Amino acid sequence: MAKNPNASAKRSLALPADGGGNRAHNEILLDRSGRGSPVRVLVVEDFAPFRQVIRSTLQERPELQVIGEATDGLEAVQKAEELQPDLILLDIGLPKQDGIEAARRIRKLAPGCKILFVCQENSPDVVQEALCLGAAGYVVKARTASELLAAVEAVLQGKQFVSASLERDLPAIVAHD
Repeated sequence: MAKNPNASAKRSLALPADGGGNRAHNEILLDRSGRGSPVRVLVVEDFAPFRQVIRSTLQERPELQVIGEATDGLEAVQKAEELQPDLILLDIGLPKQDGIEAARRIRKLAPGCKILFVCQENSPDVVQEALCLGAAGYVVKARTASELLAAVEAVLQGKQFVSASLERDLPAIVAHD
């Protein structure tokens, strides 16, 4: 399919309304900054059913291409170095090497990729450590259905994203627009 040279780089993402919310309120602008190729995503999650939930959610957006999956921290580091994805969705509670240590190593081996943590853990100390490592965002797994695509959009626009349920506990490190 030929790309329309007159088309704007900005597109609208309509997220489902939570309990009858205003659809217009749930629209988020996607600015791909002229990017002509898909956003390459590595999904790192040890629990196969949840990994499939993430993959299915990402498939709602054709410009998000899952290029690989990893089930532990060591595999995440290896695949990040090998594949050089644009975005890594990374759990913390991983076997062999936790997501925090994996993120430290990935930052050195694939410095151009953005890291978005998708985790069960909601301790302010853990979230702060993840963000201080240079992660672009943090989504609590319980809020994946309502926040994952918005988090991905924010991260791709160069913004930081933290699940709404965590913001009140992290005022010093969460940047508000």
